[in-house]
Amino acid sequence: VFFMLSCYVLHTGIQDTIITDCRNSEVWKVRNPPCAHYRVPGLYSDKWTSSELQIHILSLVVEDLFKSREPVLEMKAIYFMTPTAKCVDAFIADFKPKPKYKAAYVYFTDYCPDDLFNKMRQACGKHIRVCKEINISFMPQEAQVFTCDNPGAFRSIYSPKSQDKMKTLETLANQLVTLCATLDEYPGIRYKKDGNMENAKVLAEMVDRKLAAHYQLDDSSKKKAQLLIVDRGFDPVTPILHELTYQAMAYDLIDIKNDTYKYKARDGLEKQALLNEDDMLWVNLRHQHIAEVSAQIPKMVKEISASKKQPDGKITVSNLAQMMKKMPKTIHLQLAEDCMKHFANNVEKLCKAEQDLAVGADVEGLKVKDPMRTLLPVLLNPYSKHDKIRAVLLYIFSLNGTTEENLNKLIEHVKIEEEPEYIQNWKELGVFFSRKPTRRERSQEERYNLSRWIPTIKDVMEDVVENKLDTKEWPHQSECPAAWNGSGAVSARQKHKASTQDDRRTGSRLIIFVIGGISFSEMRCAYEVTRAMKTCEVIIGKLQCKETAGRCFIPNRRAESQNAGKY
Repeated sequence: VFFMLSCYVLHTGIQDTIITDCRNSEVWKVRNPPCAHYRVPGLYSDKWTSSELQIHILSLVVEDLFKSREPVLEMKAIYFMTPTAKCVDAFIADFKPKPKYKAAYVYFTDYCPDDLFNKMRQACGKHIRVCKEINISFMPQEAQVFTCDNPGAFRSIYSPKSQDKMKTLETLANQLVTLCATLDEYPGIRYKKDGNMENAKVLAEMVDRKLAAHYQLDDSSKKKAQLLIVDRGFDPVTPILHELTYQAMAYDLIDIKNDTYKYKARDGLEKQALLNEDDMLWVNLRHQHIAEVSAQIPKMVKEISASKKQPDGKITVSNLAQMMKKMPKTIHLQLAEDCMKHFANNVEKLCKAEQDLAVGADVEGLKVKDPMRTLLPVLLNPYSKHDKIRAVLLYIFSLNGTTEENLNKLIEHVKIEEEPEYIQNWKELGVFFSRKPTRRERSQEERYNLSRWIPTIKDVMEDVVENKLDTKEWPHQSECPAAWNGSGAVSARQKHKASTQDDRRTGSRLIIFVIGGISFSEMRCAYEVTRAMKTCEVIIGKLQCKETAGRCFIPNRRAESQNAGKY
């Protein structure tokens, strides 16, 4: 998928700038400020390890910019840091009153404000050999998913007590411009109109203004993408539901932190596995329904067992290497089993009630006339507080709001009298005031009984690609690219026997940014629509990396519940 190249752009962008600048130098140091907003060590561990850097640099010493260090005058130093006053002051301290290094090569992760740049130049300009900006103020999370990695942004934007909302939106606008620049796109911008929430409109205006400034000198042949900006309250249902596709289910039900799955092997030893783009089996399975995954993995494990049996009873190095490549299959067998255990214990019965409330009809298609009759069994059963909150929210969403008296009774039923924010805070997202969007007809699509709900964002993705998106609901902030003006999402270039990937590279790109978290099911939709439309690639982004970000204000773990949902 083409967006994977944006991860590659980050990787090779650093290589082409920093490494090329340093290639002919003898000994180097890399400065790495821990206070930097974008955690470079995390980036290296995912995309570029220290050992990879050492291929290019003779001697690599990674040090903390803010700790005391001995001068090494025969060495040059690379400063890889965010453009903040704290980082700039720490850098200047390395050269004033006396320099610690022979010269400095400075690389900022984002645009450096003029005042900070001038401060550096005036204080120690003669020691700076290179000063460049590298656009990495967003983080690719998956092939078609990016994050602005800004954990405080959600509260800053939606809390009524926030004092820095506009500043946060300005930061997000800069990050979205960086994303577009990295992808070499100058997109037309649209936003979801909402009478009660102005966030999407304000952010769209900021991005439009900043993109115009960025491409002032060169905007040739770049207007092929569309950027859609929407508030999280646009679809509150999707992030609340128990999703039964593999990835969503695993992150919801299993204690997976930092994409690391910890489990006990059959020999009793505790092991761990990383669930990321390097695990191709994970990539292939993650969007499939758990029923399909549970059927596939045992067959794969049998293949491993069969491959161990050699005619002469010996295991060669080549055979061993092949077996190691297949080991992830056994890991996923364990993970799928863990998911199914949780499903059988609690989730299966919950899912029927959740789906009925979300869809507004039962499996037979009969309308749910009294949502309380659907909710009541959930409240009376010994489900966790977390699951009951989810069900109550779905009930409220199905009614498009409820009375204060009824809300208080529900809060009492769930026993969160001292923590009503888990439910009440949703109104700050404009949820109870927004008109429900018209849904696409999908009656002919085959779906599992407990997976009938389709994320609203998928309707939007398909409508955009087919040029059916309502311009009153989704106004244009800036000019729509020609490729989207009634001709469908197709490439303007004709290519003989182009592959699917080539089509995507020359076709259109849709970028959707949700002001808030997104659920794994919404991430899945980006891949599904891309695969179905073939000539349009869909990318979706969010505020922060945290896996449970889409479940706004709901305590997914006991440790989180002390602060989650409170302003």
